[in-house]
Amino acid sequence: MADLPPRPLATPAEVAVYRRTSEAALAQERYRGTGPKFKKLGKRVFYDWDDVHQWIASNTFQRTDDRPGAA
Repeated sequence: MADLPPRPLATPAEVAVYRRTSEAALAQERYRGTGPKFKKLGKRVFYDWDDVHQWIASNTFQRTDDRPGAA
């Protein structure tokens, strides 16, 4: 199987649309350390799609009183 090229990094605007939120909300998550991992290349912010999907998966619950990390 041929190696696939790496997936392009996502901009905050692309992640905001995907998550149905705002770029300002993503900026707050970066500041608070509560959002998906991100990369800074110079002054620009990017997200790896795998990190975005992993963050979403880690925030999946079955009940409203579930807490992150609870088994």
